[in-house]
Amino acid sequence: MRTKLLALLLLALPTAAFAQSTPVGSWTTIDDKTGKPKSVVEIYEAKDGSLAGRVSEILQSERGPNPLCEKCSGERKNKPVKGMVILWGIRKDGDTWDGGQILDPVTGKVYSVKVTPTDGGKKLDVRGFMGFSLIGRTQTWMRQE
Repeated sequence: MRTKLLALLLLALPTAAFAQSTPVGSWTTIDDKTGKPKSVVEIYEAKDGSLAGRVSEILQSERGPNPLCEKCSGERKNKPVKGMVILWGIRKDGDTWDGGQILDPVTGKVYSVKVTPTDGGKKLDVRGFMGFSLIGRTQTWMRQE
C-alpha cells in the first residue's frame, strides 16, 4: 500500500512542476521604472489554444482607480482598463511563450511580446519589443499565490 501511495505521489510531482512553469494564472504586474505593483493580470488559455491575459484588478494608477485606455485606438479607445485583454496570441516555443502581442494601456501602443517563467514559475519575465527582441523593455511579474 505504501509503495502504491509513493508511486502515485511521484507521478503527481511533474504535473505540479509543469503547472508552475506555465504562464497561466494570476500575476501582479510590477512597474519596471518604479518597482511598484500596478495591476493584476489573469493569463488564460484562449479558444484557439494560445494564451491571453486580461486585467482583473488595478492596484495603482496615476489616472485614478478606474483608468480608461484614452490613447488606445479602435474598440479599446476610452474603455476601462480593468477587464481589458492586454495580452494575446502567445504560444509555447521551448521554455518561452512568444508570437503574440501586448498592449501598454498607458500609451495605447501594441508591442510584440515574449514571456518566460523564471524562479520555478514564481516570476514571469514579460518582454515587449518592436522588431527585434533585443530592442525592448522587460517587466518581471510576480505569481499570485
